[in-house]
This record gives sequence, structure tokens and C-alpha cells, in this order.
Amino acid sequence: MGNVLGGYFVRRLIGSVVMLFIVMTAVFVADRNIGDPARMILGDTGTEADVLELRIRMGLEDPWHVQYGRFVAGLVTFDLGETFRYGISKPLAHGGIPESRATLPIAAERLPATFLLTGVTIALAVLVALPLGIWSAVRPRTLGDRLVNVLSLAGVSIVEYWFALILILLFAVQLDWLPTSGYGTAAHVILPALALSLRPIGRITQIARSSMLDELAKPYVTAARGRGIPLSKIASIHALKNAAIPIVTTIGDETINVITGVIIIETVFGWPGIGALTVDALKIRDVPLIEATIFLLVLMVLGINLLVDLLYALLNPRVRLG
Repeated sequence: MGNVLGGYFVRRLIGSVVMLFIVMTAVFVADRNIGDPARMILGDTGTEADVLELRIRMGLEDPWHVQYGRFVAGLVTFDLGETFRYGISKPLAHGGIPESRATLPIAAERLPATFLLTGVTIALAVLVALPLGIWSAVRPRTLGDRLVNVLSLAGVSIVEYWFALILILLFAVQLDWLPTSGYGTAAHVILPALALSLRPIGRITQIARSSMLDELAKPYVTAARGRGIPLSKIASIHALKNAAIPIVTTIGDETINVITGVIIIETVFGWPGIGALTVDALKIRDVPLIEATIFLLVLMVLGINLLVDLLYALLNPRVRLG
């Protein structure tokens, strides 16, 4: 069994690496077709000679296959080039070329903040949604079940950006209970986590309810109830374990949605994560930094997918045999 699971892991890992290179290749092509990065960096202050010199320093004068080979080597060695713009107090006032900084360390410094926000959001979603889904499945077609259905549908439907602004207006501006932005204390994480958690709470609740209803309709549940075992105990111990596969898959999917959603929410709340850094890099058109932030975001997404695949294989051995 260990060898089979190991082979399954290796196959999924290879697939993740291939997908990483496909996505980053698309980013490489797109970045070199949105304009001249050297001219974007220098702006109106640089002469044509400055632009040419910077293009040479950035390797943009090399043939495309040489640039792509260097790009792939950078992916393998975790060296995605240097930024000539981010963190520079002033671009060139006299036509010179700014100093450069490695992009990947800049992007990696933002990962802890994003990990914290994502972790708190998903933990909150699971702690709220899982009990709601189980409770609703045990009481089908009751008023409480219908209420849970309506609330979960509302959670999935509400736009995160709009909900974030409502939270700021209510809890930060009107009630003055929580800060509008910032990072460093428990109070700072509450509003952005709430803004991000509404959709995963709704989705996990819906899937947990649906999976539990299917499981509770099976013969072994009827037999257990015939022996006098309370339905709540059957649901929380036996049925939940058997219904775990779609629930785990949904939690993984919603974690990925949270990672992609932080790009907007971090900007709204001034949260110093990799999502806000991506927006900053796009604003100043810093191509190397854009590639570094997207690289780390893709790594996070593929890592979560790989973890979900492994949990899926552990919960359902037939998957790895297939």
C-alpha cells in the first residue's frame, strides 16, 4: 500500500510541476507582449540610450529562445530576476538606471501575511459550515434546514469586494470596533477574514449537507438507528467519515478561491500580503516582480491541489489504484 500511495504521489507531483511550467510559460509570453518593460521602468525620464542599456541588463535584447531558457532556469533555481522599480524611491531624474533588487525574496516576505489570512479564513469557514451542514442534514425539510439553505446560498452569491466595504463601514467607521486596515494584531485579521469567509462557508455548508443527506439514506444508517443509536451520533461519527471525500475536495477548492480572492481583499484592507504586492507590481508594470508573485501564488494553488489529492487517496484507496 505504501508503494502504491508513493507512486500516486509521484504522479500527482509530476503533473503539478508540468502545470506550473505551463502557467509560467503563459505568463512569460504575456509579459513580453504588454509593452517594453525597460521603457515602463524609465518612463519619460530615460533616453533611448538608457532604454537600450536597461534592455541589455534585463536580457531583453537576447533572442526569445535565449530569454525563455534563462526564464526556465530561473524557475528551477528560484531566481526570477530583479526589479528595477519596486522599492526605488524615485525613478531616474537625470536619465540614469536605478539599482536592482531580487524579486523572489521581496515576494516571499509577503507570504506569512497571506498564509495567516488564508488559514484564519478557512478555519473559520470549516468551524461554521461543517456543523451547519450536518445539523441541516439531520433535520431535512424543516424550517431550520430551509433557513440554512437560504443563508448558504446568500453566502455564495454575495460579492466579496462589496461585503468588505460593508464590513468596513459598519464595524470600523460606524461602530469603531475594529481597524479599517493594517496588520499585526488579532483585531486586524477579523474583518478581512470575515469578508473572505462568506463564500467558503456557503459552499462547504451546501456540500456537507448534500453529502450527509446521501450518506444518511444508506442502509447501514437505517440499521444503526434500528439498534437505538441516536441519529446525531451516527451522523457525526460514521456518516461524516464516509461523506468526507466531497467535503475535503470542496474545502481544498475554497482554499484556492481564498488565495485568488486575497488579491482584492488585501488591497481593500491594506493587508501586506502577496495579493496586495501583485496589485502594486501590476500598477507600476514591474514585469519581473509580477512573474515572482504569480509564481508563488501558482505554487500555493498547486500545493493545495496536491494535498487534496493525497487526502482523497487516503480516504478512498480506489483512487490511487486507478
